[in-house]
Amino acid sequence: MTGRRIKKYAVVTKRYCVGCGSCIKECPKEAISVPNGVFAIVDLEKCVGCGLCVKICPASVIHIKTDSKEAL
Repeated sequence: MTGRRIKKYAVVTKRYCVGCGSCIKECPKEAISVPNGVFAIVDLEKCVGCGLCVKICPASVIHIKTDSKEAL
């Protein structure tokens, strides 16, 4: 059986991220970190694309990306 698997995940525009950490506190999957307080990084294995980080980001630099792949 063949079908499409859709994966949603958060993406950070690192260039404009202020490293405030608001997204870390909001993420229910603990998928975001801000190493050295520089910019947010999303762990794509943990992220489920819920969008809570997008809503809380004061700099509006996080968005949700959707990929679809063929599943066997």
